[in-house]
Amino acid sequence: MRRFEFATATRIIFGDGSADQLPSLAGNLGGHALLFTDDQPERVGDLIHSLKGAGLRHTLFPVTGEPSVDMVSRAKEVALSAGCDLVISIGGGSVIDCGKATAALIPNDGDALDYLEVIGKGQKLQDAPLPFVALPTTAGTGAEVTKNAVLASYEHRVKVSLRDNRMLADIALVDPQLTHSMPPSVTASTGMDALAQVLEPYVSCQANPLTDGLCVEGLRRAGRSLRRVYAEPDNAAARTDMALTSLLGGLALANAKLGAVHGFAGVLGGMYNAPHGAICATLLPPVIKANIKALEQRQPDDPTLRRYEYAAGFILFDRAATAQDAMDWIEETSEIFAIPGLGAFGIEEKDFDLIVEKSAVSSSMKGNPLPLTHEELQAILVEAL
Repeated sequence: MRRFEFATATRIIFGDGSADQLPSLAGNLGGHALLFTDDQPERVGDLIHSLKGAGLRHTLFPVTGEPSVDMVSRAKEVALSAGCDLVISIGGGSVIDCGKATAALIPNDGDALDYLEVIGKGQKLQDAPLPFVALPTTAGTGAEVTKNAVLASYEHRVKVSLRDNRMLADIALVDPQLTHSMPPSVTASTGMDALAQVLEPYVSCQANPLTDGLCVEGLRRAGRSLRRVYAEPDNAAARTDMALTSLLGGLALANAKLGAVHGFAGVLGGMYNAPHGAICATLLPPVIKANIKALEQRQPDDPTLRRYEYAAGFILFDRAATAQDAMDWIEETSEIFAIPGLGAFGIEEKDFDLIVEKSAVSSSMKGNPLPLTHEELQAILVEAL
């Protein structure tokens, strides 16, 4: 067995009603929070009111759209001006990543580009981030337990990560009740992202026994509840399953990386106005197909081939299920969710060379079961178009 390590948030609290602990837990970490929410903070008005009631001061920073380099720079200025000593994010992956990145940059000189990988200087953070508390209101990204924040650079037309082990949240409060208000389209796209994030680490070249266990549990829960939570939005058991799948995926990807699906998704999300979960859903089947074909041709003895079969069995609750069965199920689910192909987001074949070039050097691509050629990566895009 090869050597591995596992890092995660200092404290994870999961379960209905766990958000009620926010005031007391956050109050132990600081006295003035920079509070990130989505562009409608009234959705979490009760939680904001609870902070006031506990005497914890806060400065609100609503996040509109995807977190970007410029947005994080503005948030840092706001925090320094207000004297914030704590960061809290209540929202989806964008809100959590924006808060996570800001918490990391506030104590450090310079801006995000000094520390970003791929397009920036890639410097290491000198000082530890401010205390950070994350409360997800969607079930998809698992950002509450990852050690990176994905930021868009519109200048470079790409999304890249700010990454440091110390960026792991001090407290991750995962309350499935907060996800009940998600509209169907968000439930669908985030749910497909959650599925991708327990499948890709399971077949990753950096998988390990700890991440395997997390992924298997996530694959089973997604298999039984992904479609159900879309059809029955108020089904508490299904909401809990998908919130846990998201959490498990975050834990796994932070320690075993992802693969070609997310290697492409970061680039496509930076170049086009396309929902991350929808991109992942469209790419999943052709990536699985491409990986299996490449493994059979170049590494026929690789145990990852069997892992795809095992994953199908976990998702479909059928030991006889094949990888093709899983691909069919994912495609059928995308149809049920009305998730379109990549072409619906303005992606064209003339851009494929640039997309592949950018995707090939992404961090997520390093977790793919094996390196794919330029031609193989292009074929994936053609099929997903």
